[in-house]
Amino acid sequence: MTVHPELSIAGRRIGPDHPPYVISELSANHNGNLDVALRLIDAAAASGADAVKIQTYTADTITLNSTRPEFQITSGKWAGQSLYELYESAHTPWEWHAAMFDHARKRGITMFSSPFDPTAVDLLENLNAPAYKIASFEAVDLPLIRYVASTGKPMIISTGMADAEEIAEAIAAARDGGCKELAILHCVSGYPAPAGDYNLATIPDMMSRFGLVTGLSDHTLDNTTAIAAVALGASVIEKHMTEDRNGGGPDDSFSLEPDEFAKLCTGARTAWEALGRVDYGRKSSEASNVTFRRSLYFVRDLKAGDTITAEDFRSVRPGFGAAPKLTDQIIGMRVREAVEAETPVLMDNLEK
Repeated sequence: MTVHPELSIAGRRIGPDHPPYVISELSANHNGNLDVALRLIDAAAASGADAVKIQTYTADTITLNSTRPEFQITSGKWAGQSLYELYESAHTPWEWHAAMFDHARKRGITMFSSPFDPTAVDLLENLNAPAYKIASFEAVDLPLIRYVASTGKPMIISTGMADAEEIAEAIAAARDGGCKELAILHCVSGYPAPAGDYNLATIPDMMSRFGLVTGLSDHTLDNTTAIAAVALGASVIEKHMTEDRNGGGPDDSFSLEPDEFAKLCTGARTAWEALGRVDYGRKSSEASNVTFRRSLYFVRDLKAGDTITAEDFRSVRPGFGAAPKLTDQIIGMRVREAVEAETPVLMDNLEK
């Protein structure tokens, strides 16, 4: 019997033997409004998501307020801003965190966060965060990973842009820091990312190579990639949610709206149910259709003792007669009792 890796977040078991764990990433989609952030928590809970995730940083904890060229964004959807300006506008204010965690608890949905420095971890520990996510860009920050691991909480590491060696280093840092429950997410750090960049065949390779619960952080514009990932073994699906894709916020344009996110939750779990296990047996939904299979029926009247020829019977539907595979065996046999046309060929009535 194969034993699959597992972890548990707030009592929910996560791994190949359980339905996919779906995370709604709020990111910057609150657009600076706490009421919007709380409504997104409501929407995540209503959609069927298992968890809602935020990001815990300030512009000062993630970058420098510098005018040097390397701190300026010159391409992509955020071009024209400095890193400091982007993160100043996108961050989730720390003074909101307690209200957001309280609201999530009231709505019955798990909330955790991606911390970007040790002070963020300390804040989240004070709020009783049940788990931590390491963002793709921080997967190379091994001291941060070790600090998060020291909390003893489950950890999910996103691997966008990391090669196999860097993923192994991040895993080693988590283990060295004391992390017992660990998952990794295949990710493409493009915003949005084309489905063709995802190479989902990497997911089963990651599962085999690293022996961990493995999932997908998806930045494509629809649900196809995420649902396909479940069929390849992804146990965690993370995707951004927004109230309005045209809302103008930093991450709105590549996020799902609530009705789309609800379809993701349903589709991912349906894919997992369909994946199932290796099984060549007849399924319960097929039971009533067995009689519609082909079988052998007489097409002529025969008297007792007559020898059966190939012209005396045919393979037809329904399935109440002998199996068609017995055709060659039946030719040349005799009927013990007279038979009528349009009745099934029954082996008990035949003799050599």
